[in-house]
Amino acid sequence: MPELDPGLALSMLVRRIVVQVLGSEYADVDPQVRLSDRADLQADLALGLAKRTKRKPREIADDLAKALAADANDLVEKVEVAGPGFLNVTLRATWLARAANSAVADARVGVPEAGKKDRVVIDYSHPNVAKEMHVGHLRSTVIGDSLARLLSFRGHTVLRQNHIGDWGTPFGMLIEHLNDLGDAAAERDLALGELAAFYKAARAKFDSDATFADRARSRVVLLQSGDGDTLARWRTLVALSTRYFETVYAKLDVTLRHDDIKGESFYNPMLQPLADELEKSGAAKISDGALCLFPKGFSNKEGDPLPLIVQKTDKGFGYATTDLAAIRHRAKDLRATRILYVVGAPQTQHLAMIFEAAKELSWLPEGTHAEHVAFGSVLGTDKRMFKTRSGDTVRLVDLIDEAIDRATEVVKEKAPDLPEDEQRLVGQMVGVGSIKYADLSSDRVKDYVFDIDRMVSFVGNTAGYMQYAYARTRNIFRKGEVSFDHQSAPIVVEAKAERSLVIALLGFGRAVAAVEETLEPHKLAGYLYGVATAYSTFYDECPVLKSEGAVQASRLSLAKLTAKTLAIGLSLLGISVPERM
Repeated sequence: MPELDPGLALSMLVRRIVVQVLGSEYADVDPQVRLSDRADLQADLALGLAKRTKRKPREIADDLAKALAADANDLVEKVEVAGPGFLNVTLRATWLARAANSAVADARVGVPEAGKKDRVVIDYSHPNVAKEMHVGHLRSTVIGDSLARLLSFRGHTVLRQNHIGDWGTPFGMLIEHLNDLGDAAAERDLALGELAAFYKAARAKFDSDATFADRARSRVVLLQSGDGDTLARWRTLVALSTRYFETVYAKLDVTLRHDDIKGESFYNPMLQPLADELEKSGAAKISDGALCLFPKGFSNKEGDPLPLIVQKTDKGFGYATTDLAAIRHRAKDLRATRILYVVGAPQTQHLAMIFEAAKELSWLPEGTHAEHVAFGSVLGTDKRMFKTRSGDTVRLVDLIDEAIDRATEVVKEKAPDLPEDEQRLVGQMVGVGSIKYADLSSDRVKDYVFDIDRMVSFVGNTAGYMQYAYARTRNIFRKGEVSFDHQSAPIVVEAKAERSLVIALLGFGRAVAAVEETLEPHKLAGYLYGVATAYSTFYDECPVLKSEGAVQASRLSLAKLTAKTLAIGLSLLGISVPERM
């Protein structure tokens, strides 16, 4: 399929013209093409070229404009030089129409698969067994799931890895508490999602009852030695907890499944052999009684090398050892070429040390890259860490339920004629979509404010606004009694609002590729908001059903392209679209 994005097409053309006018040594120039208020697109490359050529930017822009105007291409209709040397470019309507028609006829609306395919391992979500999923898990789960969807759409092989906390010393007290409660009571509590209460009760008994604490410590030894009865009780805890996690994932509509779980316990058998191997090879050394790696480039405040502790002085293992085993497993056994860790920003140094150690140990072969997809915190409307009034961490399932309830009330108010079951379905789509979009539309490295009233709004940069834009396109087809699936009339670009909408729609592939490269979903969210805004202007200024003949048919096809783009784009963010609202 030929290039459908006018921005990319113009960039390619400008690069060719630059070489033609200035010589091949300028083939690397960035045309800096962007949308323009005075034309369709603007190229801002003259200022940069002026420094390299020692010429005035306006002179360079004039030369480039003349060459573009003289070039026998079917993309550019008119070029004007503005200001100190901006190239304002008006595109040919015939080119835009041809590209739009190619996109609407394509199941992928013109977005190709990646040329080079990766095996991508994505580590995200990772809740802890017998602990509640809380708002802190929201960002990792939503960001990771969006990246998994988008990279799959681009044709990469994506391996999801849910690195849950299902091993370690706390399980001594948890298993003993399970024994005291009995299976029936524990299953009732954990099935209801009372994980926080279960964990707190076990911790309270451990802290206040010396006999219980002794039993718990003994149980840890039995667990680590592979005692059959203890392992059976541990499996019960893990099964009950993961069953609950899966209900939360289903409610949040994410793609993690049971088979994606690779918890601490999965790596546990690898830890001692790994420590022995690193010590025997001389890669790890004893320091203050602990076996340590010292990755290059990391030091403490005193300037001493900073250690990664492989095996503690008591012969136990910590998170670093598990993370070392995990990255080797992902590179060697899963044959990943791209390994993504969707983990909070506070873990930046730890993961950087893991990545450097893996490189120095030759675990990451040429062409394999490990990347930290860092993110900030979720804040309340008071700009502080999001907590309940009592100071507890907010349960994730409570947030989801509240968003769905709020959205359903808004839907009932705005669409009272919808059947009640459809109101609930739309409310669920908008509520879940609102939570996801509020997160994904923010720059992930920054903190963001969780304001549920703003999230469930149908105005502004929200999921509801874009879901409503999609529903409006489908409503046109229902009202006109036109088949959406069979609509195939050619798109003709005449009105200004048609032109703006087509240019926005044809940028979809570039937006997807930007997220693929940068792992920043807000770039796709911002693009989709631009499409929805352009469609709103088109809807107001270009009547569809009130127009006639070829104009009506063209606008119906343009509405169809908008609907397909919004539906696919929002699905890559994990957001569903209702057929009517």
